[in-house]
Amino acid sequence: MKTINDILNFFEEFAPCATQMSFDNAGLIVGDKCTAVSRVLVALDITEDVVNEAESLGCELIISHHPVIFAPIKRLSPSSVPYMLAQKGISAVCMHTNLDLSEKFGVNICLADALGVKNPVLSEFGECMFTGELESETDIHDFAKLAKKNLDCKGLRYTDIKDRVKKVAVSSGAGGSNVFDAALAGVDVLVTGEIKHHEILAANSLGIDIIDAGHFKSEDVVILPLVNRLSEKFSDIIFTKSQSCDDMIKFI
Repeated sequence: MKTINDILNFFEEFAPCATQMSFDNAGLIVGDKCTAVSRVLVALDITEDVVNEAESLGCELIISHHPVIFAPIKRLSPSSVPYMLAQKGISAVCMHTNLDLSEKFGVNICLADALGVKNPVLSEFGECMFTGELESETDIHDFAKLAKKNLDCKGLRYTDIKDRVKKVAVSSGAGGSNVFDAALAGVDVLVTGEIKHHEILAANSLGIDIIDAGHFKSEDVVILPLVNRLSEKFSDIIFTKSQSCDDMIKFI
């Protein structure tokens, strides 16, 4: 039977933990790498609902993007997620900025693929930003509609400083601060999951369109492809995409 260590070794092939950013906490966060694994739940975040879902499915492990322990913990209560994981004997592997930065397969690669961005490469400018081009020059309104559909967004924000776009930067999650570097990279539009007001104003003055798809939607795009990739590698383990992991955002 395969162990958590086998899964960790597989991640090292395309998203090694050594590439995580200095502030990050990626890797095996809860549990023992020698634990045998037969069922795994894969989710963007590990919440109480996700832990309960994993327990109901008989999973020994949860793989998430966001670390379940990020800042140092000063106390644990029975209702805290790390406590719940330990109590229920469920391990947690979290692959964060190392998966964002992966040029072989990662969050930004999956985001670019979903948007039809060809040949995405890690930009020399910015952090966790990839650039590529659309097949042909596209109306920004149509591109925003494509992003909404392919990322399964109930709504998104975008600007239309440029009528038509071709060169695209993607920076999943809280990537709005990359707008200045996107300008240096000469892109027409930056697609991200979070962007602040002053960054939007900067994009306007720099002549760059932005698409803000929401943090969750800009990153959840990696989960199903990751489930498929893991399933192909480990045919004797059942990998399942979480059905309970959701940011619960509604639009009116």
